[in-house]
Amino acid sequence: MDNTTMRRRVQEARVGHLATVTTGGLPHVVPCCFMLSRGALYSAVDAKPKATVALRRLENLSANPSVSLLVDHYVEDWSALWWIRVDGIARIIGPGAEYNRALSELAAKYEQYRREPPPGPVIAVDISAWRAWP
Repeated sequence: MDNTTMRRRVQEARVGHLATVTTGGLPHVVPCCFMLSRGALYSAVDAKPKATVALRRLENLSANPSVSLLVDHYVEDWSALWWIRVDGIARIIGPGAEYNRALSELAAKYEQYRREPPPGPVIAVDISAWRAWP
């Protein structure tokens, strides 16, 4: 899959699966909303029901900032299957210019964020590698 197609498919995807590593070295994968902007991925701690905005993924990133985000497409016609994995180093960002830009761009992609802006921090992933199949 060429770079243009990978980036377009990731940008158009509505959900991805964010993989972090727990402090015990175990994988931790969660679905997330995200957007691609200027060579980075952004995902916010949003207002969907949670016990706290101090999520496990944030704790994981504080200990080990290496992450992967997987976007995939499944249909019964297996000749149309594909997946794209974006690897990178994550940063947790709070209020400021990058945070405001990320929330604005997330709101442009997700109507739910226009109605109820995310209350938590934003995860910024500085992309180091793209992988895809087929």
